[in-house]
Amino acid sequence: MAAPLPAGRCGHVRLAALDAAAAGRAGESEIAALFAARGDAARAIIAYADELRRAVCGDAVTYVVNRNINYTNICTYHCSFCAFSKTSAKAGLRDAPYRLSAEEIARRVQEAAAAGATEVCLQGGIHPAYHGDTYREICRAAKTAHPAIHIHAFSPLEITHGATTLGLPVTDFLRLLQADGLASLPGTAAEILCDDVRARLCPDKLSTREWLAVIRAAHGVGLPTTATIMFGHLDRYDHWAQHLLIVRRLQEETGGFTEFVPLPFVSMQAPIFVRGAARAGPTWRECVLMHAIARIALHGAIGNIQASWVKLGVGGASACLAAGANDIGGVLMNESISRAAGAAHGQSLDVAALSASLAHAARPLTQRTTLYGRLRGAPGCEDLSALRAMRGREVQSSGRPT
Repeated sequence: MAAPLPAGRCGHVRLAALDAAAAGRAGESEIAALFAARGDAARAIIAYADELRRAVCGDAVTYVVNRNINYTNICTYHCSFCAFSKTSAKAGLRDAPYRLSAEEIARRVQEAAAAGATEVCLQGGIHPAYHGDTYREICRAAKTAHPAIHIHAFSPLEITHGATTLGLPVTDFLRLLQADGLASLPGTAAEILCDDVRARLCPDKLSTREWLAVIRAAHGVGLPTTATIMFGHLDRYDHWAQHLLIVRRLQEETGGFTEFVPLPFVSMQAPIFVRGAARAGPTWRECVLMHAIARIALHGAIGNIQASWVKLGVGGASACLAAGANDIGGVLMNESISRAAGAAHGQSLDVAALSASLAHAARPLTQRTTLYGRLRGAPGCEDLSALRAMRGREVQSSGRPT
């Protein structure tokens, strides 16, 4: 439990309410009320969360050296927030449609491993030609390219699509992917786990119940996952509270979540924002409070709260490290999805730059594995010339046009 805060720092927040939230006893309305905090009240919540972080994780800031491989941006779904998916080259969109071959995926895995990556994160659109065996081929290509690398791959939507196309139960399909090298799943496609919002945000995507069923099945076969929330679009504070409580309940049931990752809505190129139907993303106050309240509401269930530098920028992520977050995410990114929506924080970050950005926090930077094992004395990925060369080759071989 967090150290008691002096009364003068509590603002209008009762410590009993924070204690109840951290013990898993707060309801939706109590957690939602925390998101409305301002001034001294907000500062009290942030300080409380930071004390919890220190008690649970210590002062180390962890990161993983990884590479994101988005193998296709062609997608049959029509999520109103997504600026990444493309349909055809004739649409006049920002990025041309592409689909990476298994050989190109393998090449990128080998290149990532040579640059120091311990993980590859594989995700993409739901290509109309993809089926369950396609995802198996992707896994095998990555595992064959570098057997020691951790394969963190496939959203619950992709898992559902693969299982359905093969006529298999989700659990059986997950076991096949495990045999092919899959080691963990990203808990993406969660967006907001509230079906009234999902009906407007991503109406043809998985329902809350369906998303939870895939995650529960993954945990059941021994595949850990992350958990995410995308916030600041059509949602309200009660939706955020509901989402946190749903995640906590599943974690108490399965214990399979490794981390919780708040993802601020990136609006600039998002169709729903361009149409004027959504907010321009959360405010900075809301971003910081989301990390703090996630730390409090998930205390005792999920120990790791990640601040995504891809969404927040390194400076923003650094600020959230003082509000309950303990992890900075992946360093060697080559990430395409946020960039397509208009994010401007880059696609890769070397350890030296990250360390310099966090110097003012006076907290040690520690490399971890995907599952939060510590890699002491690991070299990381500090070769800037290797990173730049990798990015250049990726641009030249972005896959075959489709």
